[in-house]
Amino acid sequence: MLKLFLPDDHVQTVLEITPEFLNEKGIKGVITDLDNTLVAWNQPEATPEVIEWFRQLRSEGIQVTIISNNTEDRVSFFSKPLDIPFISKAKKPMQTAFNRAKTEMNLPDEKIVVVGDQLLTDVFGGNRANLHTVLVVPVVHTDGFFTRFNRKIERRLLQYFKKTGKLNWEDK
Repeated sequence: MLKLFLPDDHVQTVLEITPEFLNEKGIKGVITDLDNTLVAWNQPEATPEVIEWFRQLRSEGIQVTIISNNTEDRVSFFSKPLDIPFISKAKKPMQTAFNRAKTEMNLPDEKIVVVGDQLLTDVFGGNRANLHTVLVVPVVHTDGFFTRFNRKIERRLLQYFKKTGKLNWEDK
C-alpha cells in the first residue's frame, strides 16, 4: 500500500522535465498539478519560464493537461491564456480527473506522466491510475490550510522511504 505514495522520479522544478527527459521515457502526455508545482499557490499567472516550458513541450508534440483541486476560476484564469486543457475541482487523488485526462489525451498509460508537488494527491493518484509519477519540490514553502495538514503526513512518509532505502535523493 505505501508504495502507491512513492514517486517514480523526483526533480527540483518542472523545468527539469525537459522534452529530452520525457522522450527518453517514451512520454507523450503530461498531467500536471498547478499550485506549488507550476507556480506558487497564490500566484495567478504563469511565469515566463513556465510559459517557455509549455512552448517547448508543445513544439515536441507532448500534450499537457493541468488537473487541480482548486476552483474553476483559479485554474481557468491560469490555463486559458496558455491554451492548455485543464480539469478543476479534480478531487485528487480520486481517479475521475486522471481518467478523464487520459481519455482526452488518447494515449496509453505508459505514455503519460503525472507531475505534482504532493505525495497524497498527485503521486498517490497518479500511481493508482497506473501512470509514471514525478514529485516536484514545492515552488514555495507556504501552503493553503488543507495542504499544510497533508505536508505533515508527507514528511513522515518521506522519512520512512529514506530510512528504508526507497528514496535516493537529498532535500535541497
